[in-house]
Amino acid sequence: MRLLRLLLLPAPVLPFAFVTACLLSACLLSACDDRRKSDTELGLTPEQIVGRRLYDDQCDRCHEPYSSHGRKGPSLQGVFQHQYLSKSGLPANDERVTEIILSGRGDMPAFNRALTQDQVNSLLVYMHTL
Repeated sequence: MRLLRLLLLPAPVLPFAFVTACLLSACLLSACDDRRKSDTELGLTPEQIVGRRLYDDQCDRCHEPYSSHGRKGPSLQGVFQHQYLSKSGLPANDERVTEIILSGRGDMPAFNRALTQDQVNSLLVYMHTL
């Protein structure tokens, strides 16, 4: 249908529309290469890899790991690079983040029944890489 519309355009508009469509396609295709890096590319340790898997399973649906854009919850990119957590204003340290993971806060549910302390520790080790 789009091609038919393009063919029906006046002759001077056709080359412009074609070039625009090609540039748009190239932009979209280059965005497809914006793939997530592998564990090896990130240089993750075995414990960080475990934490990444836990993050993917439990956190990723609400918290974007490698982007400043959040989903339902805030992005966790660089969460430990700041003095305070963006939403709560609590100190950005292992103790406070552990407390939030286990007890929940605001709209975030508690994960004290879903994660063991060892899993939380692995998750924290991974989150320090974000």
